[in-house]
Amino acid sequence: MPSHERYPKPHTDVNAMKSFLVRMQTKGECSPRKPLKQIVWSWLGALVGIYVIGTCSPYVARWIGLDGTYVIGSFGAAAVLVYGAPMAEFSQPRNLLLGNVISALVGVTAAMLLPEKHQAALAGAIAVSSAVLFMHLTRSMHPPGGATALIAVIGGDPIRELGYLYAVFPVLLGSMILLVVALVVNNLSRQPARHYPTYWF
Repeated sequence: MPSHERYPKPHTDVNAMKSFLVRMQTKGECSPRKPLKQIVWSWLGALVGIYVIGTCSPYVARWIGLDGTYVIGSFGAAAVLVYGAPMAEFSQPRNLLLGNVISALVGVTAAMLLPEKHQAALAGAIAVSSAVLFMHLTRSMHPPGGATALIAVIGGDPIRELGYLYAVFPVLLGSMILLVVALVVNNLSRQPARHYPTYWF
């Protein structure tokens, strides 16, 4: 076989690379800033939602025999969605509740299957990727769910010791608090472009 048939021509590789890089060019522009009233409502919702979780969780923890606050990082990301972008698909109650709980269950399972510290990288990767998979399958995609799954793996002994209770407390309880606050704050605004939810389930 002639050598020119065995190996691709150099210009073919260059064209493929150019075509790939062209896909990274901008095709739009940054959206304008939201009206100040919407920004203030977003700020208020996030303030109240996270404050209520932080205030309530120690009492709930003590009631079930635990110690600590159990305010997980994914609540911060969820607050950005449900108060900052309440009309988005990712922010709807189905996504907030189901996406977070499914991700928690997946994360705990990964942590149990790969409990050793040297397996944390693999367990974390499996937890996050599987959370994405199951959120897709259940139509409950919620980006903070990836963090919820990962925290189940890398959250340390207090989180690991919860086992599957982690999906109920703090995950489900915290998500429900964010939801209740979102129902109140997002609907106090009289702007037609800001109401919540778009759909329940």
